Amino acid sequence: MSGSAERESRRDANARKRISRRPSRLGTPAGTAPGPDRAREPHAGFPGLLGRVWEQARTAPDLRASVDILLSLDGHVPADVQLRALSTRDEAALKALWHLTWRPDGPPAPAPGTAPAADLVETADEEPVFTGELALATSGRIVLRTPAQGPLDRRELVGGVLRVPWSLQAARAYHAEMSRAAARTARAVADCRTWLERQGDKGRDELLEQAKEAALRTAPFVLYQEHRQYTNFRDQNNLTGKTLWPGHPDCALSSLQQLPLELWSDNDVQLVVGLTLLIRSAGFGRIEEANGTQLGLDHVAAMLERVRRSYNSVPGEPVHPAASHGVEDLKTLAEALGARRRQVIGQVPLYREIHGALMHKVERIATDTAGARRRDEEISAHLSERLPLDGATLDELGRSAAADPTWLARPHGAFGTGLEALVHETVTAAAEVFAADFAMSRGMRSLPALISALRAESWAQICDWDITRYFCCVVPRPQARTHFAGSTHTMADAAWAMSSRMQYNSWHFVPGNLPRHPAVLARDHFVPPTIPDIAFFSDQHHHGHVTNKVRFSIRSPQPVEVAGRTFNGFVDLRLLRCAGTPFTPADLLAAHRASRLLATATQLAAQLTADGTPVEVTAFDAGWHWRTITGTDTARPGPPDTTR
Repeated sequence: MSGSAERESRRDANARKRISRRPSRLGTPAGTAPGPDRAREPHAGFPGLLGRVWEQARTAPDLRASVDILLSLDGHVPADVQLRALSTRDEAALKALWHLTWRPDGPPAPAPGTAPAADLVETADEEPVFTGELALATSGRIVLRTPAQGPLDRRELVGGVLRVPWSLQAARAYHAEMSRAAARTARAVADCRTWLERQGDKGRDELLEQAKEAALRTAPFVLYQEHRQYTNFRDQNNLTGKTLWPGHPDCALSSLQQLPLELWSDNDVQLVVGLTLLIRSAGFGRIEEANGTQLGLDHVAAMLERVRRSYNSVPGEPVHPAASHGVEDLKTLAEALGARRRQVIGQVPLYREIHGALMHKVERIATDTAGARRRDEEISAHLSERLPLDGATLDELGRSAAADPTWLARPHGAFGTGLEALVHETVTAAAEVFAADFAMSRGMRSLPALISALRAESWAQICDWDITRYFCCVVPRPQARTHFAGSTHTMADAAWAMSSRMQYNSWHFVPGNLPRHPAVLARDHFVPPTIPDIAFFSDQHHHGHVTNKVRFSIRSPQPVEVAGRTFNGFVDLRLLRCAGTPFTPADLLAAHRASRLLATATQLAAQLTADGTPVEVTAFDAGWHWRTITGTDTARPGPPDTTR
């Protein structure tokens, strides 16, 4: 592939790109269809979810039940996330009315269905002193109208409002909560300003540059400072990301770089300090664990404390709690957690739990289970029957491959190389064993081209490669067609859409493993993933996820060493279900072992290539997906598909 790709003329390349790669239109001119094959289902995605949640809350038997529904988005997110998303005013109101708080020093939240006497809303035998409002904002957050506040802006709400009667006791409790919150916020802002002042102009500029790069190199996030939203995701972007380039005047971080500290807003001061603390604790990825929540010092402190307790459950030197919620004490804790994480990740399997509705992530430790072992053995049995590998577990199969890797470079069955056969059989087995609607694995097509570029330190050349330099093998189970109106053809198109997106992901991650060369810094890329994740209700925001019904998923990225350079996230194994039940941590553990086998085989193939036996992947193009999924050779007459 590498030689022909290098010799291809610009005219031929442009002509190739004008040919559709969608399996059902293979070989036809792109962009000539009369319309889309599938229309997005009405009420799909996040707006539809919010509408259904509001209807459930509106028809609930009482206000407390309505609050419970809104806090969890009717079972789609942990209520704790929504509690930490509240503005100071809304947080004080929920605590005053229903004793609900995320703060560890507050009273325990009563369970749903407890006696209404525990609440401070107006009761039947007393007149309310104020009638407020409870509503769901289009952002997914709960909002309330509190005493001395005007009506909520209906333009920012999902539906209408629920009227909330306030007793005199509740109003007084709210006033007391607001007074305490004001004092707490004033102390936090003053502390943040003092700490930033000590950094000096140069130090603050470095913090802003770091925060801008974090926003640019990580998945989209949405953070709050009171009612102000900071985001690089849709809506009105005000952080660097896909929409705003670094230095854009609309970027809140860029706009601070020439501004004296005394002119920074209180919101901006807390944002910069909060981002700094999160990054110190685990790199850019920790920011996603604050997604959808406020980013005050107390919120950051609560997250770091949860992480500390998690890490301290692993044998080793314990991390001590922060002495206070002051910036300097939290920085000390964050840096200690960052150091401890590097040890923990080598002892136990870390993973992230993703709650798709709010894009919120939680780092957890996976524990081994009998279920993971059973799935491991089932996949191993499938592979050992079909490939020249011996072993009862996936790790044993990896050792078997390492003992004699030469078969990976030779044809095997219907495939041009054993590596291709191993990828396909592993993905096929994973789909069956995990009862996934789709399973898939991605990687790079030409290891010889990559090794040649690495040896020549041709960083710009690697960055210039397009997504056709990468592959993704997608295997749906036949039952998955029920999610696509029973159409195998539509399912094949969906599989190819997933494959193309995964090729893009590889393209997006590879430069993150290269030196900070100007060509690398100029190239759009994300920090490569290093730990697996398990996602719930991820069919809410991402257009591809909504259209192709990616509801529950597992992603297991793995590092691969190529020519002496480690590429994090170079390969992965992904599983998805369009409906039904979520995957479990046991599923994730077993899937991670399967992806480790894929990484082992890829690294062995890279070593074979470096030693003079080239290994390339030529399968898994659009035509291959059409043939293997539909059982037919071509979708319709037309020139042959020449893309990969």
